Amino acid sequence: MCGFVGFTNFKRDVSKDKNILENMNNTLSKRGPDEEGYYLDKNVALAHKRLIVIDPEGGKQPMIEKYSFGTYVIVYNGQIYNTKELRKVLLEHDFTINTHSDTEILLKSYIYYGKDVVKHLNGIFAFAIWDNSKGELFLARDHFGVKPLFYTVLNGTLIFASEIKAIFKYPGIEKILDKQGVSELFGIGPAHTPGTTIFKNIYELKPAHFAIFNTSGLHINRYWKLQSKEHTDSLGKTCEKLQYLLNDAITKQLVSDMPLCTFLSGGLDSSIITKFAADYYKSNNMPTLDTYSIDYVDNDKNFVKSDFQPNSDNFYVDFISKRLRN
Repeated sequence: MCGFVGFTNFKRDVSKDKNILENMNNTLSKRGPDEEGYYLDKNVALAHKRLIVIDPEGGKQPMIEKYSFGTYVIVYNGQIYNTKELRKVLLEHDFTINTHSDTEILLKSYIYYGKDVVKHLNGIFAFAIWDNSKGELFLARDHFGVKPLFYTVLNGTLIFASEIKAIFKYPGIEKILDKQGVSELFGIGPAHTPGTTIFKNIYELKPAHFAIFNTSGLHINRYWKLQSKEHTDSLGKTCEKLQYLLNDAITKQLVSDMPLCTFLSGGLDSSIITKFAADYYKSNNMPTLDTYSIDYVDNDKNFVKSDFQPNSDNFYVDFISKRLRN
């Protein structure tokens, strides 16, 4: 899952605040139990907790790239699904690729595209990049906000993290409940007004937004908006397109240097995901896909059917597992 924390200030030296950075980062241990890393400079402090999925050696963070025109440092949580396509573009423009980690591809894509990098990403992500050449911090969050990113500003310092509890470890940040946020939690939760939290002065970077923090302050911009269009395809074309989209979305998430599995609940979503994943494994001569399900003692005995769920999940879990031979 991974997680990261950091803070930036252009009016004081933060390089001596490693103890603060460590206290913040330690709250994210469960997000990244495998490794941790730190980067401190005069104006920026970054830390990362890593769950290793791709390239154990080459994907260490914070990742640093130095060029004649500047130093770039990234902390990142997520997965870029079009890494292969981005790698091709970078190689065509004389970049050297040293690992097969998507972290390196993301960082060098930023170096090449600048703030427009978000327009070229297909994936789920939240990341922060310190750009020494411009003297600014660049933050971004994926199109639908799958990966979390929270922040606040205190006395000219931007403090940010993958989880709110890390921000509270920064000295001077108070835990004050926000009336509107609490009302939304109980009234429409888990939905909430984008950009807000249940705490005063603690915000989330909205989905499909990026932020730049420099000497003139914090600047937030939207880079993508979902468009609604009239559906004009025939039934056959709709089925064909839906199959393509499902196959593309699911198989692109099967890239890993660690063993993968699916969770079978017996529902439609998990069954479809398992079907496409299992087919991908078979067509690429990979080991049989492992599936896992959760059950409760005496669940069958105490199950009460309804119009919404006429049968217990076990029947469908067993059916899919046997059909796909997982």
